[in-house]
Formats: sequence, C-alpha cells, structure tokens
Amino acid sequence: MNGQKVALIVDDTQANRFFFERLLQQAGFTIHSAATGSEAIQVLDSEDELALAILDIEMGDSNGLDLTKRIRATHEEACIVVATMHDERAIMDSAFSKGCDIFLVKPNGFIDLFKRLTTLVNGDLRSGTPLIIDQYGVRKYVALTEV
Repeated sequence: MNGQKVALIVDDTQANRFFFERLLQQAGFTIHSAATGSEAIQVLDSEDELALAILDIEMGDSNGLDLTKRIRATHEEACIVVATMHDERAIMDSAFSKGCDIFLVKPNGFIDLFKRLTTLVNGDLRSGTPLIIDQYGVRKYVALTEV
C-alpha cells in the first residue's frame, strides 16, 4: 500500500455523503463517493486499494448488502461499514454474514465511527471483532448462534 488511505462512500442521500466525506477527510482519507451501486462498482473496478467502504443499505439500483459481499470478495482487507437507519436484527445478521465489519445505525454512530477512525493503532481499520455502533455506543456484535 502506498500509505494513502482510500475510502468509498455509497449513499443515495447527498447530505449523508457530504457528511461522511467531511468526517473522512478530517481522518486523512482520500475519498471516492457514489450515489448508486453502479457508480460504486465503477470505482471498485478502477481502485486497487481500498481501506474503508461506508455503504448505505438502500440505494435506487442495488443494496448495500450485495455491495458488501462484492467488496469483501475483491478487497479482503477493507473495513466495511454498513450504515442504515434500520436497527433490525435480521439486517445486522445479514450484513455481518456478507462480510460487514461495522454496522452503524444512522445518525447515532457518526461521531463514534469518526473517533475510531482517528485513534487507530497502526492504521488497522479491521479489528477482527464485528462491531455495532448505535444509540448505545460501540459494542461487539454477537451472532444468535453464539448466545
């Protein structure tokens, strides 16, 4: 890796994209932004290195869960954040099963995510522990089969 932290933001709501862009710029990322899944795929096809992807679940032409699976297959080391307003267990389980690292419930988790991105040791975005960031803060995701 050339030392540059590259991030992809995919959200069909322009205000959300701009907000994430500002947060990630302050955290030192080079940013690619997309409003649709097809735009995101164009970026992915042209970008060899990806450190972080923040994906909305609902987009006009695709969904963040399908995109999560695609990114995980081609960018194994990328930290994938699925961001949604839907705080539902079934969606969380699906996101993590497809390769999500962090499930962020909008708008509660923005600042906790920013803190995490700016205080990492050795720049390793993937902790190895799946996390949920919501109105309760940051916590470890536990699959129902682990309970």
